[in-house]
Amino acid sequence: MNKTNTNTNTNKTDRLISRITTIIAIIIVICLAIWGIKTLLHHWKYEETNDAQVDEYINPVVAKVTGFIEEIKYEENQEVHKGDTLVIIDNSEYAAQQQEAEASLMNAKAQVDILKSNVNTAAQSSKVNQSQIAAAKAKLVHQEQEYDRYKKLYDVESATKQQLERVEAALAVARSEYNTALDAYQTSLAKINDTRIQKEALEAEIKRREAVVVKNDLNVSYTIITAPYDGKMGRRTIQPRQLVSAGQVLAYIVDWEAGKWVVANFKETQIRHMSIGETANITIDAFPGKQFSGKIISLSGATGSRFSLLPPDNATGNFVKIAQRIPVRIRLNGKPEELKELAAGMNANVSVSKE
Repeated sequence: MNKTNTNTNTNKTDRLISRITTIIAIIIVICLAIWGIKTLLHHWKYEETNDAQVDEYINPVVAKVTGFIEEIKYEENQEVHKGDTLVIIDNSEYAAQQQEAEASLMNAKAQVDILKSNVNTAAQSSKVNQSQIAAAKAKLVHQEQEYDRYKKLYDVESATKQQLERVEAALAVARSEYNTALDAYQTSLAKINDTRIQKEALEAEIKRREAVVVKNDLNVSYTIITAPYDGKMGRRTIQPRQLVSAGQVLAYIVDWEAGKWVVANFKETQIRHMSIGETANITIDAFPGKQFSGKIISLSGATGSRFSLLPPDNATGNFVKIAQRIPVRIRLNGKPEELKELAAGMNANVSVSKE
């Protein structure tokens, strides 16, 4: 009797387990069917790829002058704002050069004032020479008249040869004085012209020295290196008192102002439905529960392999047909503070509607 009851209970338990197993299997099949249908519908409506990464501009901070680092104002991976001081380079040498250039400029300007005074002095001298010319000319005319009168008297034997010779000598002296006054006047004019030419040359030199002052001002300003935009600093590799050269990379800064984008590498068979301006849906592996949107801004003009260091040559005889990938650039929508959590290099999944 007990054996019969035991068998009955066992059969009931087996039937219950069988029913539960059947129900669970049906539920799993239904879930798989729903998931499969949903996946097929998604693949039918969208082109998608998981070969995508977040990207943004990571630019070098470069020294424009040579010198010793005096102070470093940032820490590794620090957030900075546009205009924040990053590095200070010792500027004592450049400040001295600036003072020397300013002194040279002041000296050149003073020399211009001296030349202006010389021009005025020469102009006054030329006026004096003009008066001397007038006096010498009047004296010459008087001596010419005297000579003509004594020549007539000598011809009629009313004057002696000695008197004529004395008047003739006085005429020669008057003529020489007149010519000397003319030469002095021409010399004063030439001096004025020479001084003006010197003044023009010095004014050109002043412009050159002004440019040197501006250049030295720039060199002094270059000793203070500031953040060119809002962003985040990279790894710090420099130390105080380290000698840096002009053109040397001091650090790298992530540019937040330029925005962020995703480079999605779609298969060549997927891009026929894509166009610039089309919206894309993006999920980031680091934030699986959050969805981002973006807009296609460009499609590459060649496959990624063509931009590689050693592009493949399909004419070598070892050809194996492989689906190539076309880089598609998608700008992420949103304000910089909303995208701050995304870092360059993060993996992403991108889907673009086929419609």
